[in-house]
Amino acid sequence: MITADLHTHTFFSADGREDMRNMIEKAIELKMTHYGTSEHFDYDFMRRNVWIDGKPVRQIDAPAYFKRARRLQKEYAGKINYLVGCEFAYDQSNYCKLLYQNIEKQYKPDYIINSAHLCLGGDCYAPEFFEGKSKELTYNAYLYVVLESLDAPYPYDIVGHIGYCSRNAKYPDPKLRYTEYKDVIDKILKKIIAYDKILEINTSSKTAGSAFLPDTDILQKYYDLGGRNVIFSSDAHNAARIGEKRETVASALKEIGFTHITVPCKGKRILLEF
Repeated sequence: MITADLHTHTFFSADGREDMRNMIEKAIELKMTHYGTSEHFDYDFMRRNVWIDGKPVRQIDAPAYFKRARRLQKEYAGKINYLVGCEFAYDQSNYCKLLYQNIEKQYKPDYIINSAHLCLGGDCYAPEFFEGKSKELTYNAYLYVVLESLDAPYPYDIVGHIGYCSRNAKYPDPKLRYTEYKDVIDKILKKIIAYDKILEINTSSKTAGSAFLPDTDILQKYYDLGGRNVIFSSDAHNAARIGEKRETVASALKEIGFTHITVPCKGKRILLEF
């Protein structure tokens, strides 16, 4: 069984819906050995003035987050390996890159997820983003931002939710298929391997046409290219979703040939068989 979930959000994130302690307690109940919160650092939304639901995105209170998380990390030592992480929302601007570098230097998170959310001037999660845009245009635009994000100047560990653009895509067939975007996906996967990063398998797929992101065709290609470092992530924003679909992911990974997930912590890695 998979016993680690490192992509989750609490009240410290603008869209989180649960207290941090409740999330940790749920992870313990699920017999997780490693659990992490990866709160949103959405400096991309701030710089580009992107609003959600008619209002600006609330930015995280970084000092408060790290203070409470480190306190709980000590409190739960011996019960669970609670890791204090961040999700950095990639932006092309040097301004945002510098902000992320400063967060890493000041607070030394246990791990960092690097994610792409914005392309073509908007958030490719929002249903209205897709109006008047073809699937080929939006998916290619998103994937090339992912490719660019791999060269971010801060020391990230995990490449987050490849396929984010398909979660709420308003197309008859929203699934992101390797065969349709293989040129750019090959570049992404080869660079992840060359840079020795960890590929996230994210089970918050919503209406993407897949049980998790990226789907098995992309995971198979990653494996065929020599990639072995993967991590399970529920992207839970409440306690009820922690570990969601982990049995499904474990089964798919075993069929491909994977034997373990890779947990990053302070520059080191823990391999957990499943």
